[in-house]
Amino acid sequence: MEAADARARAAARRRGRRLRAPATLKEQRDPQPGRRLPQRRIEEDQEEAVFREVVSFTPDPLPVRYYDKDTTKPISFYLSSLEELLAWTPNVEDGFNVALGPPECRQPPLSSRRPRTLMCHDMMGGYLDDKFIQGSAAQNPYSFYHWQYIDIFVYFSHHTVTIPPVGWTNAAHRHGVCVLGTFITEWKEGERLCEAFLAGDERSYQAVARQLVLIAQFFRFDGWLINIENSLSLAAVGNVPHFLRYLTTQLHQQVPRGLVLWYDSVVSSGQLTWQDELNEHNRVFFDSCDGLFTNYNWREEHLERMLGQAGERLADVYVGVDVFARGNVVGGRFHTDKSLELIRKHGFSVALFAPGWVYECLEKGDFFQNQDKFWSLLERYLPTHSICSLPFVTSFCLGMGTRRVCYGQEEAVGPWYHLSAQEIQPLFGEHRLEGNGRGWVQMHCCLEDAWNGGSSLLIRGLIPPEVGNVSVRLFSLQVPVPPKVFLSMVYKLEGPSAVGVALELTTGDAGSCHVGGISALSETSSRRSPRPLRVPPTKLAKWVGRCGQQLSGGWVQRCYEVNLRGCLLQALFVNFSRPPGSQEEENFACRLGEIQVVDASSLLTPLPQVQAVTVSQGAVGAREAHAPGPGFCQPVSDSGPSSGTCRAWPGWPCGVPGGAHPQGGVSGAAG
Repeated sequence: MEAADARARAAARRRGRRLRAPATLKEQRDPQPGRRLPQRRIEEDQEEAVFREVVSFTPDPLPVRYYDKDTTKPISFYLSSLEELLAWTPNVEDGFNVALGPPECRQPPLSSRRPRTLMCHDMMGGYLDDKFIQGSAAQNPYSFYHWQYIDIFVYFSHHTVTIPPVGWTNAAHRHGVCVLGTFITEWKEGERLCEAFLAGDERSYQAVARQLVLIAQFFRFDGWLINIENSLSLAAVGNVPHFLRYLTTQLHQQVPRGLVLWYDSVVSSGQLTWQDELNEHNRVFFDSCDGLFTNYNWREEHLERMLGQAGERLADVYVGVDVFARGNVVGGRFHTDKSLELIRKHGFSVALFAPGWVYECLEKGDFFQNQDKFWSLLERYLPTHSICSLPFVTSFCLGMGTRRVCYGQEEAVGPWYHLSAQEIQPLFGEHRLEGNGRGWVQMHCCLEDAWNGGSSLLIRGLIPPEVGNVSVRLFSLQVPVPPKVFLSMVYKLEGPSAVGVALELTTGDAGSCHVGGISALSETSSRRSPRPLRVPPTKLAKWVGRCGQQLSGGWVQRCYEVNLRGCLLQALFVNFSRPPGSQEEENFACRLGEIQVVDASSLLTPLPQVQAVTVSQGAVGAREAHAPGPGFCQPVSDSGPSSGTCRAWPGWPCGVPGGAHPQGGVSGAAG
């Protein structure tokens, strides 16, 4: 009881001290006569000092260019003026926008003379949900996944210097696709800008060219589309070819496989007069760079005239096709195939402008159906390119979803959109068996289920009674076969089905196969059905620990090994076979969650040792014996809102192998 009274008296004294007004400065200096200030203990002085202390903190404002003003999340950005371009220098915040690496190996290379396909992405001014470097919670965002048909991707907007959002660059590079930004000038302001750097001596246009090269080199994209859509003085237009040559030469020196393309707008007199073709009025610009992107209002006679102008550079003429069908154009919308038929007939490359029409103008809920319909109509005019290196890994993730899944386990529910998380996509399409056409196979994206990430590949089909199995090609390959290859497939059959599912490889004799050609079945090719991997080597036991097992969510993993020498991998198929004894039509629906094709020796090679570990501003950095590849996360930045987190996978620690992340993160390579 006495202890309780003592605690009560102490509490009363503390309340009295807090409520008592502090003595003024004068009272402290000149106390009233006869008044004696109470003596206080040191602890009481400290307690009062802490109580009266006011802490204020004003954070430094985030640079507007690099962070979204509403969410403070890091974003991709553009430059709006010549002054901004010339003043730009790399800084810490720019590290958020650096792509993971150059385009992956592909066959045929972009330098081949085969007519190419350019996709120019122009959507609602640009920098929408795709600007968020670490992803967003966007619902029903635009997604592109027909990469195997595309050679060059241009990110277009009406800002002076359009730097492609890093998510687009990562997704395109993962598929071996070159990425270009846009340098554009328009209207009266464009005339003033061009006079400022083109009408003077060479130092002005060379400074602009060097900055454009530096930006492409730093952010790891591959070049520029130059679009001067305003009139020029004679002095300015006279320097345009010199500017283009200098820019192209410098870019080729600094950016491997870099490209500079000129848009058909200004002519050699300086007038803004679209030609819709390559001719004597714009040829000087074509001769000064890597190619010409024509305007859209052409007719077949324009194509016929260009045959004489282009000479051996037919593939460097990109005939423009406006998918919105604005103006007096051939085709467009769901009739875009009419344009491509004429363009390919004459051997030119094609530039598809704004194929996002299927997203902007049609029902968002039907986007995937409309997207597949649009590209299937063009398929016959779009030669594909092949993967030419191992290892090859994909979970078919689109870089978006309604939930996040890791190895079949749901980890988060809710919409997400993150282009850097997109993994290698297959050759989508619908295929029918020759003959009576009763057998068929269709491939679609599937957001309803996933093994890793947010989506899987849904394959539906029918096996007719007279056929024992059907196969569909997933990927074209041009890969020399190592001594031993391991393959893995994770899949799930829908409903009670006894249809057999297996992987198949198409191989050719490396001595007689033409590596630079388009992958196709030929007389020198043979279909191989790899044998199941029964007893894996001890060091690989963990890798194949799930093989043959029924996994969570109904998924099944199958593993195979292939021993071939002197051959070339040409294609990867999935085969569906009817159950033994069945004589009926067999319908099937199968979801593929993951495919791996791995050189066996790479799995036995020890990982490089970590060296020179340093700690800075709370983020751990490690230097490896070689530069970190796309299979490992990289720090977003050494400072900033997400210091020390994974570039592709926010919230995951750096240095974690990509395969451990919910969305895979392997970027077409695993080690």
